[in-house]
Amino acid sequence: MTSRDPEIASDETFAPDVSEGTAVVDGAAAAPAAPPRRRRAPKRDEVLAAAVAEARAGLAGLAADDQVGEHLGATADDDRLMTHRFASALPGYTGWVWYSTVARAPRSRHVTVCETGLEAGEGAVVAPPWVPYAERVSAEERERLAAVAEGRVPDQD
Repeated sequence: MTSRDPEIASDETFAPDVSEGTAVVDGAAAAPAAPPRRRRAPKRDEVLAAAVAEARAGLAGLAADDQVGEHLGATADDDRLMTHRFASALPGYTGWVWYSTVARAPRSRHVTVCETGLEAGEGAVVAPPWVPYAERVSAEERERLAAVAEGRVPDQD
């Protein structure tokens, strides 16, 4: 890139403006590098930790009051961001946990519900891992499908 400043000679060139954390490839700025890892644990926000009622109210659109059980605790996800967890009393969801993530702006006491949902907890019944069809089908079924593909009627013993 050539300078348009009259006090700088027109044959001088400048390196691309590379901010900290941006990789340089072949003299050009590439996509920004990954942000540096967090060096400290997030601070526990007492305003958010006390916002159990607000977190529970955020679940009102997903579950009836009697389906949200006792408060299991809160985890600081980041500064001014915390996730509250509640036991599930939803029939068929033993071991599952309702969660409600709350946040607040700096120097504000107003708590906002950001995200809500239901996640599998310890001892929850979940679906088994997925197995590709080719690994699930039996040898007899493969033979039958091969016969059908060739236009033959499979043996029916």
